[in-house]
Formats: sequence, structure tokens, C-alpha cells
Amino acid sequence: MTTAVAILRSTRPAQWLKNVLVFAPLIFAHQALERHALLRSLAVFGLFCLASGAVYLVNDLLDRASDRGHPVKRRRPIACGELSPVAAGAAAALLGFGAIAVAALLDRRVAFVLGVYLLVNLLYSRVLKHLVILDVMTIAAGFVLRVVAGGIAVGVALSSWLLLCTSLLALFLGFGKRRHELVLLEVNASTHRPILSEYSPYFLDQLIAVVTTSTLVTYALYTMDPLVQQKLGTPYLPLTIPFVLYGIFRYLYLVHQKQEGGDPSQIIFNDKPLLLNVLLWAATVFFILYFS
Repeated sequence: MTTAVAILRSTRPAQWLKNVLVFAPLIFAHQALERHALLRSLAVFGLFCLASGAVYLVNDLLDRASDRGHPVKRRRPIACGELSPVAAGAAAALLGFGAIAVAALLDRRVAFVLGVYLLVNLLYSRVLKHLVILDVMTIAAGFVLRVVAGGIAVGVALSSWLLLCTSLLALFLGFGKRRHELVLLEVNASTHRPILSEYSPYFLDQLIAVVTTSTLVTYALYTMDPLVQQKLGTPYLPLTIPFVLYGIFRYLYLVHQKQEGGDPSQIIFNDKPLLLNVLLWAATVFFILYFS
């Protein structure tokens, strides 16, 4: 394997799916069909792909020793020796600083948000991942920052509903991932990720129950808020609630019954019912906002 291929693998292209959140403000602001706004959102999406790639390289670099004891992560290029630490560090610096530099040409505020995103993730890699609950909240913050950058790119004042829904959904996925790691690694869990010693399946189930309920209620209230309906120009967004209900219930089924949940992006692509549900939700939202 060449160094370039190893670097690309380490940036985890499959995880770039998370960066589609930058398009949320574009879509809900009725600007998805406007060329200029769409191009700016695409640029921000690309910048976050570069930045998140840098984050994954740093994470793998710092965790290479513990990754070697993980049944899946030991195959990562840095952990298995296919990518040297020096090359990984250089690639991470190039991607991170390069993303901020290009973002500054687009909009200095986007560059600032991108810088905050990189800083938060660096703090997570060094400190915050060792603090119970705050570790998952930090991951959720990364999702919110994607939405914020997307809103800045198209000049949209972000709805507090959108930020709240994003935060709760990210917490839901984050706690689900922690539960998967705990169950998968069993007695070796704390050896691979020390913070897992602070969690238990029961405790995580309680946290997941809280954020599941909060996510569903918040999304339902968002779609039914008269002010939101007036701003979006349609009263039909509540029709998308069944898709959100099924999506969350299906994900819980995969976490609890199939022992999945370690990689949300992989789950969406591998589970056809969940993937179809996500696509139907997106298509329904788009149709309601633009053609209803």
C-alpha cells in the first residue's frame, strides 16, 4: 500500500457522510436550488472533509497503541504499521491548516468555526475523551459546528430548533457508540478506551432513553411550531415525523438486538431499511419545502 492510499484510508472517507450536516441550513432556508448558495455549501462540505480527515489522522496517531488491541481498529494504517507516525503527522497538519487557509478565502467566520472545530477535537484527543459524559458531549459539539458553518456560508440565521435537534441526535449516536464499544470489548473495554470504565450498559441505556425521548419530542415540536411553519412556508413538515420515529427505533433495534452502533455511517449504508428510511425522509422534506 502506498503512503497516499494509507493517508486516504486514515482520513476515513466513509465518515464524510457526517459532513452533510452543513447542507441543513441551505435546505431549510429554501436556497438549495440557488447556484451560488449551493456552491458555497459544497465548498464548506469539502473543507470539513479535509478538517475531519486531519482529526482522524491525529486520533489514530495518538491511539495507535490501544488500537492494536481492538478487533477492528487494529487494521487501521497507522496501528498496523502501513503509515508511519511522521507521515501521518505531516498529513494531518497539511490538511488542518490547509482547510483553515482556504476557508479564510471563502469567509473568515467559516475559518473561525473550522478552527474551533479542530481545536475542540484536539482537546478531545488529549483531555476531554477521558471525562465521562463530556466525551460524548464534545463529539456532539462537532456536529453542531458543522451546522453553524453551513449557516454562515449561506448567510442564514440558524434556528435554535435546528441546533437543538442536531445536538440531541448527535448525543443519541454518541451514547449508542459507547454502548457498542462496551459490549463488543467486554473485559478489555477499559484497556482500549479508559473512559469506558466509567460507563456501564445500564447507565448508557438510561442516557440513551433520555436523549431518544428528547430527540423525538424536540423534532415533533419543531415541525409543529406555528412560527417555524410560517417561516418555512408550509404546514406539512409534521408528515416527516413517522420517518424520524422509525429511524430512531430501527437504530435502537440494531444497537440492542444486533449489537451494532459502533459506526453510524457504516450502519446507515449497510442496513437497507435504515438507509431507505433516511432517503425517504430527505426526499419528503425536500418535496414539502420546495414543491408543496
